[in-house]
Amino acid sequence: MPKPDRDDYTEEDINNSWVDQPPVLNSTVTLAEYDPEWPELFDREAKRIRGILGERALVLEHVGSTSVPGLCAKPIIDIMLIVDDSDDEDAYVPQLEAEGYKLVIREPEWEKHRCFKGPDTNINLHVYSPDNGQTERYRLFRDRLIAHEDERKLYEDRKRELASRTWKYIQQYADAKSEVVDAIIERARAAQYDGFARLYAAHAETSSTNAHYDRPAIVELAGDVAGKRVLDVGSAAGHLSALLAAKGADVLGVDASEGMVAVAREKFGEVARFETADVSRPMPFLEDGSIDVVTASLVLHYLKDWAPALAEFRRVLKPGGLLVFSVHHPGEDWRWFEKRNYFQLELLEDEFPPGQKVRFYRRPLSWTFDAVRDAGFAVDRLVEPMPVETIAESDPKWYAKLRTEPRFLYFRTVREP
Repeated sequence: MPKPDRDDYTEEDINNSWVDQPPVLNSTVTLAEYDPEWPELFDREAKRIRGILGERALVLEHVGSTSVPGLCAKPIIDIMLIVDDSDDEDAYVPQLEAEGYKLVIREPEWEKHRCFKGPDTNINLHVYSPDNGQTERYRLFRDRLIAHEDERKLYEDRKRELASRTWKYIQQYADAKSEVVDAIIERARAAQYDGFARLYAAHAETSSTNAHYDRPAIVELAGDVAGKRVLDVGSAAGHLSALLAAKGADVLGVDASEGMVAVAREKFGEVARFETADVSRPMPFLEDGSIDVVTASLVLHYLKDWAPALAEFRRVLKPGGLLVFSVHHPGEDWRWFEKRNYFQLELLEDEFPPGQKVRFYRRPLSWTFDAVRDAGFAVDRLVEPMPVETIAESDPKWYAKLRTEPRFLYFRTVREP
């Protein structure tokens, strides 16, 4: 699967990751129609690997395209193996190699990843540690394709188009699929919010960071919205949409989670309209130049690539219209997650609300400015706001925290002609 947290492989990357020389393709990619024997091949390999490693094989799962019924694929069985510590090669490599498995890829700096080829079946045995960031991606992607025929067709069409091109290395073909893979995974993550939409709505309604910090800052930057059409992107449970509507705006809230949209309609359907929409895809229900203000409160950092969403915002905005958005403060994410390289685009995982895992991207401030400029917007204001004074007594801990530590960063940008 393409990597979510780094640029495409360079030729140097490819050579460095292979234990020996990487195989050169210099050809198109051969895709086979789905074969019902693929799950049987996985079962056979899984049984053999468990026989070799015993309890050291913590997880063994069939992943990748051959795990999706009806999907064409390279006839290679992808298997995810999780061991206690994939960097501790002495604990599993000699045992696997004694039974004919060959270690071909070693990437200790990326997820402690190793990959083996099989003794008699064409497999990719991907080995990780329990704290890796790939398990969820593998599962989300596989299960989304199994459950959604439209996603499966979208992915298959892209695979066939890319497979018809000539690639020097197979990794380059995998990298070229990144955009469609990431988009499908983001939609799968959005669907996860359906399960805790009401919990999130209750949290966001009174949370100091939402109710007394983020939403007031967005409303202030949006300015006088009376009589204007506002598109509230990532509207979640609808609290921001309702505030904008109370100021006289004609508000349409959109969110990728059907569960969130249902809660928003139930709570605020009398003052604003809400629709399910993925902002990384076109929104055909909106005409060109039909919106005065787009608000995007704490949503863009969930997207790896902002270009499609920003292009769509620019399309629906009138010339001179405003895009107002908030994101995690890049300095805070870098410090909080104790990362070495501030300038890296990186996928992170956190819990919000407590007990619910969410994943988002951190990136340097310069990346955000470049993305906005390249999309045809000019930055009018950059704000690091203070919390509203009303929580000084009701929540003194967060009041002090928000006054002394960066949390979110706010932009008001103007759609250039």
